[in-house]
Amino acid sequence: MKVEKRLNAAYGSNLNLEQMAMRCPTAKVYGKGYLKGYRLLFKGREGSAYCTIEKKRGGKVPVLIWELQPEDEKALDYYEGYPRFYEKEDVKVTLEDGTTPQVMVYIMTDKIIDRIHLNIPSRSYLETVKEGYEAAGFDLKFIDDALAISEKAIMKHPPKYL
Repeated sequence: MKVEKRLNAAYGSNLNLEQMAMRCPTAKVYGKGYLKGYRLLFKGREGSAYCTIEKKRGGKVPVLIWELQPEDEKALDYYEGYPRFYEKEDVKVTLEDGTTPQVMVYIMTDKIIDRIHLNIPSRSYLETVKEGYEAAGFDLKFIDDALAISEKAIMKHPPKYL
């Protein structure tokens, strides 16, 4: 019986080749491209926010597409806290060669109060994401824009401490 390949669009720390080699040793890079109609955001607690995406007309998010084996997807489910922290959606991406495969993407849920607020990531998480962007040849402007959105939200609604 032939196993269908499962494609996953990575836009955050799973762009990092070193991290993915540890998490999903049998995953292979399939291609890269853009997820159109979305924007990149950081959500979570202060100093502990993680990448997510949300629908945005005219937006686009660079993605690295991974070909996953079933064990890889199970490992990613664990690392992404699926289904509690991240949900899975099937979306179409536009690859560099113009093809538009359907891929699975993890999107942060809005079910947990600590995960719904725009915020700033830890320095180490941000560096992991930036390394992945640089290795894939993506413009860091997408990360800068996501950070600016978080900073603006924090200035508008500063966190309340008890």
